Amino acid sequence: MNTKTTTGLYWFRRDLRLADNPTFNALAERVDRLICVYVEGQDQELQSQLLEPRSSIFKQSFEQQSVSALALALEQKKQHLLVLESPAQNALIDLIKGYSVTHLGVDSHPGVNEARAVKNLQVACPKVHFITANGHTLFTPEHLPFAVTDLPKTFTPFRKEVEKCEVPKPVNTLVTLPPPVVVSKPQIPTSPPLSLVEGGELAGIAQLNDYLFTTHKIKHYKETRNEFDDWYSSSKLSFWLANGSLSVRTCYQQIKAYESQFGANESTYWLYFELLWREYFQWYLMKHQGRLFDFKGVKQQAPTSGFEQKKFIRWCEGMTDYPIVNACMRQLKQTGYMSNRGRQLVASCFVHELNLDWRYGAAYFEQQLIDYDVASNWGNWQYLAGVGADPRGHRRFDLHKQAEIYDPDAAFRQKWLGSDNQ
Repeated sequence: MNTKTTTGLYWFRRDLRLADNPTFNALAERVDRLICVYVEGQDQELQSQLLEPRSSIFKQSFEQQSVSALALALEQKKQHLLVLESPAQNALIDLIKGYSVTHLGVDSHPGVNEARAVKNLQVACPKVHFITANGHTLFTPEHLPFAVTDLPKTFTPFRKEVEKCEVPKPVNTLVTLPPPVVVSKPQIPTSPPLSLVEGGELAGIAQLNDYLFTTHKIKHYKETRNEFDDWYSSSKLSFWLANGSLSVRTCYQQIKAYESQFGANESTYWLYFELLWREYFQWYLMKHQGRLFDFKGVKQQAPTSGFEQKKFIRWCEGMTDYPIVNACMRQLKQTGYMSNRGRQLVASCFVHELNLDWRYGAAYFEQQLIDYDVASNWGNWQYLAGVGADPRGHRRFDLHKQAEIYDPDAAFRQKWLGSDNQ
């Protein structure tokens, strides 16, 4: 009879939740005791080498709130969260060896650095059994109607194929967890809310339920989604999806539950449509890997743009010749948020009007956005720069016309520019 104790280590990354976390469940169900770990500042490992690797105070605050919420959820199940400083590989190896870890769980993620970090651990700890599953995406590779290597070059054919597929149901939250390994007293970072959002799993679920079932704003999503500054104009779920406080499958399940109870319309479908855009870029990164950060992009066609520091700084500070762009950039700097419409306009300005290297714009968004997602951010910037998944190529917006359409009374520009609004 084998009485050897099994010890699991779970590495939380972009899955800061207990609900619908298939990798966490799989590990917890296979071990006798458990160490839960989060690496503080791990997102900075994703930072582009183009700019200083730092995050906005709003992004940092949201992440700290999310980690604190996760720690509390674990405490309620008599577990603990150990927070390590980045870089973490040596510390993780020390934990694995020092506490005879037999199993390590880490959620699958399409990121280049994320995959490399797991691979390095596997090489350093060959005797440890690694457990991973797809909790970051709607589908798993097995559910896709094509191999990842055969991912369609553009979104529309992808959407038409995957809409026929069944989305896996979210997995249940475990009622009990294996007892903790006492490593050290948890030191959990805390931060007061600095912006319009609060981090953590419960806050994400509350926003999902509020947008759908309390306010029924989802019924009008398609008509309001292009507004710049109203909280209920869009779902705002991207905040919690970005660091995994909220599961994308849970969002999909709740959309379907809403449609079943209150009826479907074009707007309820359109929210799912946006989840499919997110999904596409996750598999896009999985397929193309490092080319997502290449100046030539996936198309391997070099733009004619370059880099001029003065132009770049004026764009970052909201001091261009385009008031609608300036308003969006100042909103971003002061809140850590920008609407989807705003992101398209400022990116178009960056690559067309200013003729700047698109990677610097993507890197600045990486620093500033609370809801930064590596795949969606860099995929969308490639799209606007004409080196990615846009079938029409190098899409350019008429910024004055866009301002007239989406800010006809100039209220948004007046709010963020004041007397600077020209």
